[in-house]
Amino acid sequence: GWPFIGETLEFLSPHRSNSIGTFLQQRCSRYGKVFKSHLFGSPAIVSCDNEFNMFILQNEGKLFQASYPKAMQGILGQYSLLIVSGEHHRKLRGITVSFSAMSKSSPVFHSRIEKLAFSMLESWRGRREIAFLEEMKKFTLSLMVKTVLSIDPEEPVAMRFLQDFRTYMKGFISLPLNVPGSAYAKAVKAPARTCSNDGNCGDGITTTSSGEENGDFLEVILSKHSSIRQMNDDEKVSSVLDIVLGGYETTSTLISLIVYFLHRSPAALLAFKEEHEAIRRNKGKGQPLGWEDYQKMDFTRNVTKEAVRCGNLVKFLHRKALQDVEFKGHLIPRGWKVLPVLAGPNLDPSLHHDHLQFNPWRWTDKEIGKKTMGYGGGPRVCPGSDLAKVMVAFFLHHLVLTYRWKVKEDEYPIAYPYVEFRNGLQVEIEPVESHV
Repeated sequence: GWPFIGETLEFLSPHRSNSIGTFLQQRCSRYGKVFKSHLFGSPAIVSCDNEFNMFILQNEGKLFQASYPKAMQGILGQYSLLIVSGEHHRKLRGITVSFSAMSKSSPVFHSRIEKLAFSMLESWRGRREIAFLEEMKKFTLSLMVKTVLSIDPEEPVAMRFLQDFRTYMKGFISLPLNVPGSAYAKAVKAPARTCSNDGNCGDGITTTSSGEENGDFLEVILSKHSSIRQMNDDEKVSSVLDIVLGGYETTSTLISLIVYFLHRSPAALLAFKEEHEAIRRNKGKGQPLGWEDYQKMDFTRNVTKEAVRCGNLVKFLHRKALQDVEFKGHLIPRGWKVLPVLAGPNLDPSLHHDHLQFNPWRWTDKEIGKKTMGYGGGPRVCPGSDLAKVMVAFFLHHLVLTYRWKVKEDEYPIAYPYVEFRNGLQVEIEPVESHV
């Protein structure tokens, strides 16, 4: 490839997210599922092999370590959960894990999801077409800001937070030019500005006095763990942004992927709708959903897992070898980048029958989970995945009982490598006759 950047541009070339892309297809065909390259300014090993990927992720901190490009580190900051390692990573990860565990089964959180879902679905009345992904980003960001910081979406401080957060997000897709006025430079400054004036980050995060009864679970977590209370303001701000980012970006895209794939699979959509109609029939009129209802959504969870497999929310991860590593007779030199491609096993025809087919029923085979890598693996497996599944299931429950939808024919998901839709997922909607 080119000097310094090597084959990075080809590796990052946009392609349909329900494929591994031309670059990886050609390299795997020519060299096998594990091959050498030069990416992100460093010699690199790229792996589309399920066994090797699991080996990499399960040896986090021993043989391999997270190693994101400096441009991303500049935006994420030194305390981001993606960047830190060792004991520091375990401490910060504990916040997200506790937040997820406390929120996912909480009636307060469930009520908040439904309230925002009702509001959004009602706002669609009289509209024939919507930009679905953008609507989902509004929904998930409002939900996370309210839950993490107890800020109502309509408050002025919420607008400032959302503006700064969008600036933060734009930095990930901008050229890493840290010059005044550039999108990257603005994104680097956004985290500090996001929490500098609203009294809901840093020291102010433990003085909002809303407590668990109001759903401000982050406050409760920070107050209960002495090691967390000792964190500095930058660590607290980073934890807030990690949780909001995780609940906002990937969850909104996941809901959109499910809507896209269900439209293309009428049998799956019918089974999906029947499951939610059955749940609604067993509840009183206007009775809210609860944790016990979510536990009955077996097919919905299979739909979610299949959308993750087919849509590949996260295409690859950044790691580096901490020492010389030998795997199946191949030597990986110390210091080399190692990129486990999660989409590789997800779309491997040797692991999945009709690997390009959206088929939620394949998940009745419990072994499928060992052949996919939708949420990563090892100590860095996504800590908020269970919470995201609840958010997805509750929103889709009301969507499928309130509207029919049709995805425009020219729409499809694209890996940039983050997942977007060709036109923002333009969807035609029509109200159903009655909400069962």
